[in-house]
Amino acid sequence: MDYSFFIEIILVLIPLYLANSSAMLLGGKTPIDLNQHFVDKKPFLGKGKTVKGTLFGISIGILAVLLIDFYFQGKVPIINNYLHYGILVSIGAILGDLIGSFLKRRMNIERGKPVLLLDQLDFVIVGILFGSLVHKVSVELFLLVCVITLIAHRIANFVAFKFKLKKVPW
Repeated sequence: MDYSFFIEIILVLIPLYLANSSAMLLGGKTPIDLNQHFVDKKPFLGKGKTVKGTLFGISIGILAVLLIDFYFQGKVPIINNYLHYGILVSIGAILGDLIGSFLKRRMNIERGKPVLLLDQLDFVIVGILFGSLVHKVSVELFLLVCVITLIAHRIANFVAFKFKLKKVPW
């Protein structure tokens, strides 16, 4: 059996998930928008998106990619130039989350309120889009990552809520 498809999924998920989750877990303090408002007089992003979370998210995603690249001595299977790919995916994942927050503020959706698919897939779509500058994933892999993410997002948020890391279970 050829495991390359499953290895590729894992290599795609690692920077996406670590960047996105560590931004939430390690964030706080100064909002990245510095409490500024957009032309519509609504918060640009809101208090939930912080400088610390953004920097930690990108850094943890890149650190994971550096470790994987080091382990494979620069020859990560399936994804050529995994280091560049992972950096782009980590940045894209955080940017996707910021875009999602920006859109929610425009739609008058309060911080912490769920929006089906936007909350779960914003970081995946933009992360994979950024990563595609170096490595193109198949449509099948993209769709599978989306399905995995929808399930994992639900479980991770429930666990984070139970451990009092989040105020809401979604």
